Amino acid sequence: MTSQVSSPAEQADGTDGTDAAVVGEQRKPGGTKDVRRLDRVIIRFAGDSGDGMQLTGDRFTSETASFGNDLSTLPNFPAEIRAPAGTLPGVSSFQLHFADHDILTPGDAPNVLVAMNPAALKANIGDVPRGAEIIVNTDEFTKRAMQKVGYAASPLEDGSLDGYQIHPVPLTTLTVEALKDFDLTRKEAERSKNMFALGLLSWMYHRPTEGTEKFLKAKFAKKPDIAAANIAAFRAGWNFGETTEDFAVSYEVAPAAKAFPVGTYRNISGNLALSYGLVSASRQADLPLFLGSYPITPASDILHELSKHKNFGVRTFQAEDEIAGIGAALGAAFGGSLAVTTTSGPGVALKSETIGLAVSLELPLLVIDIQRGGPSTGLPTKTEQADLLQAMFGRNGEAPVPIVAPRTPADCFDAALEAARIALTYRTPVMLLSDGYLANGSEPWRIPELEELPDLTVRFAQGPNHTLEDGSEVFWPYKRDPQTLARPWAVPGTPGLEHRIGGIEKQDGTGNISYDPANHDFMVRTRQAKIDGIDVPDVEVDDPHGASTLVLGWGSTYGPITAAVRRLRAAGEPIAQAHLRHLNPFPKNLGAVLTAYDKVVIPEMNLGQLATLIRARYLVDAHSYNQVNGMPFKAEQLASALKEAIDG
Repeated sequence: MTSQVSSPAEQADGTDGTDAAVVGEQRKPGGTKDVRRLDRVIIRFAGDSGDGMQLTGDRFTSETASFGNDLSTLPNFPAEIRAPAGTLPGVSSFQLHFADHDILTPGDAPNVLVAMNPAALKANIGDVPRGAEIIVNTDEFTKRAMQKVGYAASPLEDGSLDGYQIHPVPLTTLTVEALKDFDLTRKEAERSKNMFALGLLSWMYHRPTEGTEKFLKAKFAKKPDIAAANIAAFRAGWNFGETTEDFAVSYEVAPAAKAFPVGTYRNISGNLALSYGLVSASRQADLPLFLGSYPITPASDILHELSKHKNFGVRTFQAEDEIAGIGAALGAAFGGSLAVTTTSGPGVALKSETIGLAVSLELPLLVIDIQRGGPSTGLPTKTEQADLLQAMFGRNGEAPVPIVAPRTPADCFDAALEAARIALTYRTPVMLLSDGYLANGSEPWRIPELEELPDLTVRFAQGPNHTLEDGSEVFWPYKRDPQTLARPWAVPGTPGLEHRIGGIEKQDGTGNISYDPANHDFMVRTRQAKIDGIDVPDVEVDDPHGASTLVLGWGSTYGPITAAVRRLRAAGEPIAQAHLRHLNPFPKNLGAVLTAYDKVVIPEMNLGQLATLIRARYLVDAHSYNQVNGMPFKAEQLASALKEAIDG
């Protein structure tokens, strides 16, 4: 969905915090219930992996985006295709933070938890602050279901939830009753209870409903009875909120009109933004886009999305394995395409030899790594940013590659364009490091105008480029551009441009096979110099108060770090912030930036990989703050750690 925002940009001073602030209260016109105005809300839908929590959260997010709120989401689901129903490993959740101002994270803790069963309650109650609202599907709190997750007595009756605002709702019974006139079995009717819950929450927070009803009609177009049943359940949930005495207050969160520059916006996830960025890059370069990929969580959505865009000259190839996927992509690069391969950490390990071949051949290739928890299979559905050293050094020999990392879901679009610029300009494979948090999370994205996109036009070699001593003109495939050190890109079949290809070391200029020690030394140093000389922007430092402590981040830590910095500044603590998009080569001014501060703190979702590189390159005693629990940082957690660094 898209929405128009016409007010000027204004960065909010909010702290991106956990607690929703009440900004007003009024009697609903013509009604009997109060309407309370909030500046932000954090909602978490949680249930069994078969309860449709991701769909419910996605629909609530879409309507929130169309309403004009700023938002950030955190889907969280089990790695098992179908864990045993009602168990803790099978719990799936979707957290949404939306506000009337600029926000940066999905929120530290939910103000509202919707728990569809005992497992969902037990798995999530530890994150819910006292005083928060909990909507519980009482129908699922049977003795057997509670015993399955370790409840000796019902938490709804033993007083353990006395500190919360509990709303016991028999969601299953109410859904079945609402659908009694439909020709559905009880089991079929029960499947719509997530739509009942969505309707109830939509009433509570005054969300639009037209988009969801339109979505359901389209999703079940071939099953109109199922579409009608889901819509009926959705409306029944809305009406229940309107009529029940248990919900005496509904809430309004105004659109975030002052948080956005003028433009047309839509809600977008990181993987979708990456896909659109790749298509845009191919159009700006006037090259066909080829994706050679093997399905792997959490990168598969890019393959799914790009397969829909054949009308833009996109060709997708689902290979039999990771090695075949990148091999086909490198072949497409040799043939003159903008070539891409997508994967996660385990796939990068398998692709490493072919990445090294791409370094040797000096062909443009985008290697997109949507990082996840490791090692090995690790945590397939959880986030981590622990592939940085793998991207930097994970190949045999001296095989340098540029590394680019997006900072938010929407920024994945721009990062894809930047990775393509570097690959095409410098004739090199480029690693793009996103992660599961960015890939599955979403936020509003301003759709750019065409004139805002970079010109990525490529000039292929057309004829001879070198004159021999005897005056004859020949084509040398490794004769370099003096500015970029890039070699010419010769499309196969172009008359007169025949040349050798392969992984054995090449002779400078001619590309012939060479075992000469001096030539190998020269070629290794030249390939490194090409990467070192890539033109990247200087790192920008946000330091309004002349701080002595700098927090440096990369990738998806941008949101939590920025939210933590806002909290500290709001409390009167001076702190500077810088965030890296380019990790190889580093921005040329990074050394000067680092030495300008007494303390440098680097939060990472690994055990200190960027910190290791910074210490080695700049001899700066950077302090690591690390987390590897499969979840993004919380703003309050980071704020406390940074405060300790400032005071220490």
